[in-house]
Amino acid sequence: MRHLHPHTTRPLRLRTAGAVTAALLCTAGLAAPAVAAPPRGAVAATEGAPAAVAPARDDGLALTPPMGFNNWNSTHCRADFDETMVKAIADIFVEKGLKDTGYEYVNLDDCWALPERDESGLLVPDPARFPNGIKAVADYVHSKGLKFGIYTSAGTKTCSNIGFPGGLDHEYSDARQFAAWGVDYLKYDNCNNQGVDAQTRYRTMRDALAATGRPIVYSICEWGQNKPWEWASDVGHLWRTTGDISDNWGSMLSILKKNLPLAAYAGPGHWNDPDMLEVGNGGMTATEYRSHFSMWAVMAAPLLIGTDLRKASDETFGILGNREVVAVDQDPLGRQGAVVSSGGGRWVVAKEMKDGSRTVALFNESGSPQRITTTAGAVGLPGAPAYTLRDLWEHRSYHTAGTISATVPAHGTVLVRVAADTRWAQHPPAVEPGVDGGTWVEAGKPAAVTTTASDLGRVPARDVSVRVAGPEGWTVRAQSPTGTALLAPGGTLRTKWTVTAPEGTATGGNDLTVTVTYRAPDGTRVTRTLPLTATVVTAPPSGTSGLGDLPWLSAANGYGPVERNTSNGESAAGDGHPITIGGVGYDKGLGVHAESTVEYYAGAACETVTADVGVDDEKGAKGTVAFQIWADGTEVASTGTLTNAMPAQPLTADVTGAQLIRLVVTDAGDGVDSDHADWANARLTC
Repeated sequence: MRHLHPHTTRPLRLRTAGAVTAALLCTAGLAAPAVAAPPRGAVAATEGAPAAVAPARDDGLALTPPMGFNNWNSTHCRADFDETMVKAIADIFVEKGLKDTGYEYVNLDDCWALPERDESGLLVPDPARFPNGIKAVADYVHSKGLKFGIYTSAGTKTCSNIGFPGGLDHEYSDARQFAAWGVDYLKYDNCNNQGVDAQTRYRTMRDALAATGRPIVYSICEWGQNKPWEWASDVGHLWRTTGDISDNWGSMLSILKKNLPLAAYAGPGHWNDPDMLEVGNGGMTATEYRSHFSMWAVMAAPLLIGTDLRKASDETFGILGNREVVAVDQDPLGRQGAVVSSGGGRWVVAKEMKDGSRTVALFNESGSPQRITTTAGAVGLPGAPAYTLRDLWEHRSYHTAGTISATVPAHGTVLVRVAADTRWAQHPPAVEPGVDGGTWVEAGKPAAVTTTASDLGRVPARDVSVRVAGPEGWTVRAQSPTGTALLAPGGTLRTKWTVTAPEGTATGGNDLTVTVTYRAPDGTRVTRTLPLTATVVTAPPSGTSGLGDLPWLSAANGYGPVERNTSNGESAAGDGHPITIGGVGYDKGLGVHAESTVEYYAGAACETVTADVGVDDEKGAKGTVAFQIWADGTEVASTGTLTNAMPAQPLTADVTGAQLIRLVVTDAGDGVDSDHADWANARLTC
C-alpha cells in the first residue's frame, strides 16, 4: 500500500498501494517456469537478465493472478472502513456474480488496528471499526465461500500518518495471529523499514507465514525499489513493480509503461503487480477505465477492485464483470502480454493463451482516434488461411485473413482474441469501421471528416452502408457515396462528410458515432459501431503565443496535473513554483512530470514550436527525461536524455500543416524518479 511518490524517496501518505497488491506469499512454489517467454514475433521487452530470476515456490498458491477487493482507494483511513463495509463487499461479491466471475479475496488495508500493541506484543483490532474482532469478519467472509486478506508493513510502523504497528521484528508473532484469525492473503508494505535490507525483511515474513502451516498468499509491496522481479519469485506470490496508482489517466499510463517490460518475470505463482484497480472511482472516463481493465488483464496482473462496490454503477459492474476479459487475466498458461509495437502511442500487446490463441490489445495512449494495426504472424500465430477474431468487449466473433486492426478512440483499447481456426468461415468477415485523421470541429464552420469501412476477411461483405450521427442540433452531411453493394476482401469504402457544430457551441468533447452495416455471405446482417469524440476547438491565434496560455485538447501527467507557467510541483493543482532549469528562471511555459503528453489543436495553420527544455531544479539532483514533439502522428523533434545537471536545451520543430501537436516527456527509459520537466518559454507560431 503506501507508495513511493513518483519523485520522492519517501512514501507519501496520500494513498496506499495496498489494494491490488494485498497479499500473495505464504507458502509459494514453483508452479511454472520462472521465466515466461514472450509470444513469437513479439518484442523482447524485459528489464535486466531473466536468467538471474529465482525459481518460484512450489506451494500451489496463486497459480493465476489473485482477484478480489481492497478498500484503500475508496476509503483510505476514513471511518467508513469498518466491519459493516467489509461484510457488505462480501455480500455484493455473491449477489452481483463477482464471486462466480472469479473474484475471491476480500482484503483489509491499513488502519484496521489500534496504534499500539497489547502488553503481550500482540496486534489489537480497532474496536470502533471491528467491534467483533478480525476473526469474526474473516469467518463471515469465509461463510460466503470467499477468502480474507489483511495488511501490515515490513517496518516498525505502517504507512498511515497515525503510525499503526508494523511487522518488523514481530514477524512470527504476527503471522501466528493472522493464521489464527483465518487470514488467506497478506499484503506486506515497505514503510518505516529502518533501512533493513529488503530481501531480509520479506524473506523473514515468508518464513514466518510458512511456519504457521496455513496457506496464505503473500503480496510483496516494496514499490519496485529493489527490483523484486529479480529475486522475489521464491519469496512472494506477487510483488509491486511501481509506486502507488492514482485515479487519473497519467498515473495509470505511467504504471502501465513501467510494468509492460517485465513480462518475462511473471508466471503461475509469481506475478508482477502494477497495483490495484481504480475502475469506478470517478477520476477517469468509462473508455479509460475499460483500457485500464483491459491492459491489466493482458498483463496477467492481479485484479483487486479498489472502488466501494456499495456505490458502484451498473457501468462499473459491467467493466469488472466482463468474463471474457477476466478469462484473459486468469488464463492458466500464465503468460504476461508482451509488447509487439508501440510507435506514436499506438500500442500492440499480445498475450499467449493456453489454447494456442493470442489475446491482442490495441491500445491508444493518445488524445485522438488512431488506427492501430498488426498481423496474426506478428503476434505469434502460425500461418493459416484465415483466423477467428473475437472482440472481447463487443462479445462477437468475426474472421480475418490475418490483419488485426481497429480505429481506436482516444485513450481506448480494442481487445480481441485471435486463433488459427478451420471454422473461420462460420463467422462474418471483420469489416472495420474507421476514420482518417482527427475529429476536430470549429463551431459554425464545416469540418471535413472521412470515414472508412475495410473488409479484413477472406470473403466479400455485401450491402455495405455507413452512417455518422452527431449531437442534437449538429449537421452531418455525406459528400460522397455512403454504401456499396460489394466490398471485396482487402477493400475499403471511404466516405467524405462535413460535420458542423452550431455557432456558440462550447469547446470540448461531443459524441460522434460511426456505424457500419453489412451482410455476411449467409445473409446475416451485421452492425458495427465506432464511438468517437468530436472535439469543438478554437482556431489557434495568429502570430506567436505562449503554450502555457493556450487551451490544450488534452493533458496527461505522471504526477499531479500539468501546470501552466509554473513547474509541476507536487500532486495538487496550482502547487508549482517558478520554472527554473540549471539556475535560470523562466516566466512562461509548462511544468510536467514524466510520463506526460499535452496535445494542442493547430488546425493546419501553424509553422513552428519552440521551447527551452530540461529538468526543473525543484527536486535537486534527481530526474532524467527526454522530450519529443509530434505533428499528426509523426515525431518532428526530440532530445536525448536530459538530467538535472544539464542546462536547458533549445528545441524547435516544424509543424507546418499539422492538425494536432503533441508535446511528450518520457522517463528516458530508466523509470520514473523525480522526473519534473519543463517546457520553458514554449511558443507556437501560426
